[in-house]
Amino acid sequence: QVQLVESGGGLVQPGGSLRLSCAASRSIFSINAMGWYRQAPGKQRDLVAAITTGGTTNYADSVKGRFTISRDNAKNTVYLQMNSLKREDTAVYYCNVVPYPIPWGQGTQVTVSS
Repeated sequence: QVQLVESGGGLVQPGGSLRLSCAASRSIFSINAMGWYRQAPGKQRDLVAAITTGGTTNYADSVKGRFTISRDNAKNTVYLQMNSLKREDTAVYYCNVVPYPIPWGQGTQVTVSS
């Protein structure tokens, strides 16, 4: 069964940092680009960062320069390092295949608030 398990979210003050992790089934991880998506209350789910199997990255303008996506192919894990967090980064964060997502995991809540 294909699974995506996100972790690492939490409550952080503006300007703070968090590191998200996502463990994926080997069958999916090894052959696909992976990405981090987020969904804020009342808004659609958007892709914010992506990484190919070869390590090429791409970012939404809203997070460029603040977020860094990486992957550990040996561990079937993708990471999202989030720095200089803003209140508008508050959302549930999900990892998934790019560009055609498979069934979603539970996500991890990130709340940026003082």
